[in-house]
Amino acid sequence: MSPAIRPRIPRAVLLPLMATGLLVGGGCAALGLEHPRSAPHPLPTLDRPAPTSKASARADGSTLTDEQAQGALITQTDLGAPWTATRGAATWRDALLKTRTTVAECQRLLDALYSDEILGAPARVAIGLDDADTDAQIRFQIGARRPADVDTTLAWLGTMPTNCARFTATTDLGLVEDVQVVNAPLPEVGDVRQGLRVTFAGMSDDGQEFLLTMDVAAVRIGEDAFALTNGGLGDVPNDATQAAVQIGALRLADIRRQGRAQV
Repeated sequence: MSPAIRPRIPRAVLLPLMATGLLVGGGCAALGLEHPRSAPHPLPTLDRPAPTSKASARADGSTLTDEQAQGALITQTDLGAPWTATRGAATWRDALLKTRTTVAECQRLLDALYSDEILGAPARVAIGLDDADTDAQIRFQIGARRPADVDTTLAWLGTMPTNCARFTATTDLGLVEDVQVVNAPLPEVGDVRQGLRVTFAGMSDDGQEFLLTMDVAAVRIGEDAFALTNGGLGDVPNDATQAAVQIGALRLADIRRQGRAQV
């Protein structure tokens, strides 16, 4: 990059930041935000489903039909206002989430977040939901991997708060980001689960601080698994993540029970 060219956050990202007060002067701290450990009114927890003996014709071991997998997705009705059907990729995705680091293992995490392959492979089915008020976005997906592979990925995600607790990344626009990864609590659902909170903090060439926050959750229930990200500018309320995990686990378990009953 020529020294005469200074990286800038695109106007499409700057405007929502300024309008909501999430872009602040250089003297204010972008980190150190307090996060709730659980939703204010958590839904009932989910008992582990009994294992199914039905043989699967799918390579990933799932016993769900394509129609059942689609039915296991959460919807805007589940979360209620202000969540609506997605309008497409969030404005901050390419500007702030498409990043590079010299640490190979941490790059793997960055790539998984940007590509929406939290479970280590493309999703079987997925849905996006937007909060138009804050420009936040939830991406919810049903995985297409064998349980053993899912468990390996969840175990790897669990190492991120230690192996990639804090590192530096650079966006395609040349913005330097301070990335921090911590464990995030999830409702006690499913057989195996892992939650993370990832923050990307930096400063534009104009001396304006920015913060992108992403909640990450992945849960396996029997032979099936789901994952979600809840990302947005500033501090992302954790209650939407908690609710989506609870509803998603209940929905997937119910779909699996219906499938067994039809055998």
